Amino acid sequence: MTSDVLTRNPASPSVASWERLDVRLIPVNLSLLAAPSASFVGTLLINGRLGLQALITLGSILITFLAVTGFGLMRFLTTRYRLTDERIELRSGLLFRSERALSLDRVRSVDVTANPLHRVFRLTSVRIGTGEQITSSGRRLTLDGVGRARAAELRREILSRRNTTAGRPVTDDDGPIATMDWAWVRYGPLTIWGVGGLLAAIGTTYRTLHEMRVDPLRLGFVKDIERHYGSVPLWFGVPAALLAVVVVGAIGSTVALIEGWNGYCLERGAGGVISIHRGLLGTRSVTIDERRLSGVEHREPMLLRWAGGARENAVAGGLGDREENRRRRLLTPPMPRAEALAVAAAMFPEGESPLSMAGFRTHPRAALRRRITRGLALTAPVVAALAVLGWWLCTSFLYAAGICGLVLVPGAVALAFGAYRALGHGLHGRYLVTRAGVFARSTVALKRTDIVGWSISRSIFQRRAGLLTLGAATAAGENCYKVRDVAVSDGLAFAEEAVPDLLAPFLERRRSA
Repeated sequence: MTSDVLTRNPASPSVASWERLDVRLIPVNLSLLAAPSASFVGTLLINGRLGLQALITLGSILITFLAVTGFGLMRFLTTRYRLTDERIELRSGLLFRSERALSLDRVRSVDVTANPLHRVFRLTSVRIGTGEQITSSGRRLTLDGVGRARAAELRREILSRRNTTAGRPVTDDDGPIATMDWAWVRYGPLTIWGVGGLLAAIGTTYRTLHEMRVDPLRLGFVKDIERHYGSVPLWFGVPAALLAVVVVGAIGSTVALIEGWNGYCLERGAGGVISIHRGLLGTRSVTIDERRLSGVEHREPMLLRWAGGARENAVAGGLGDREENRRRRLLTPPMPRAEALAVAAAMFPEGESPLSMAGFRTHPRAALRRRITRGLALTAPVVAALAVLGWWLCTSFLYAAGICGLVLVPGAVALAFGAYRALGHGLHGRYLVTRAGVFARSTVALKRTDIVGWSISRSIFQRRAGLLTLGAATAAGENCYKVRDVAVSDGLAFAEEAVPDLLAPFLERRRSA
């Protein structure tokens, strides 16, 4: 039993019957065996025979999938759950029996997801969480294999009974805040994730085939490509190959945007929750408790910023650990900047977004010098290495060093000025606002009442420049949001102004010491 299990009360006003997972979970688990079967047939067709290494690899895959299938069938046979007026209970396990329960007044999120295989059988997974950032099975309950209609009904019942148990008013749905506009697909190629995903897929495929004693470089279509393009000059072939990777990666990014955000709807639901629904092959429905919403992050990656786009993330508690928070905090897909700011404004009770505030407090020129120095420190070794190679080996490297110097040095200085212009911080009503970043500019509005502490860091270079980095510690989002490279006196005064009497006692103690 975990600490969240409540003692049963025989006099409970509601004794619900135990329910099972959906019976369609059986064919879902059995269908997993199709993967090793396909691997066996594919290897046999490619090689014409199965060597010892291939048999060992395929046998390992088969045993793994048999174990996963058996575990899934056992979970279906032994899992029972029920929802009462006060808690949701879960029983599972055969050899090791587990009984757990969550009190409804502790529930912070009810997420409904469905992977592509579940969608084929109209099944979903319902995850009920308490918002604890400690990874523990006692902090959440997951029902993996609930019918789609039952999952939606269960989510409504849990949120409704939670509000009744906690004595909160049950309000009607406020309706959607934002829905998918297919014109936003134009922002799909403006991300590097497609290129990275393509390279990762190529590497994974190569390693898998190599483990099965299949050399991809000896396949027929690869030989044909080598025969046709093997004589292409290197100066042309390398840029052409990079361009092909970028184009395919951009297409992949666009496809990922369509798959991830199809059916997108951001809405304010009954009982003070924000719900995000999205997904094509796999559906996702994330719930954020408005009481745990501490702010909003306005994010503008460089290419998206140049195209006038942005996206919004929630700064909220109750979204799990850091990795889960990064997956579940997404409020919008890439969209026009004005529309993104309008969505952010809808997240604030005031109806006005502090993210669009003017008059950020400027940072000292020493912050600009730090960025210029950092950029030159990264480019100088490259130019110097090419110059040394040119002096030792070939004058061609000297030309390369000159070209790199003419391109990289001005580029580094331009990026340094851009990074400096992006710096800013200020106070807007109840919110602290901070902005930084050049490759991915981030502007965060954080409730000042949710700041629980300050972290002050100073590198040796910052100390020489009279600068510090001020971090606002909070229980929400990334747990610390930084005001970078601010003058020492200005940073300490800003911290005291943002949250009075939180930092001052420590400064006085330091002086007295």
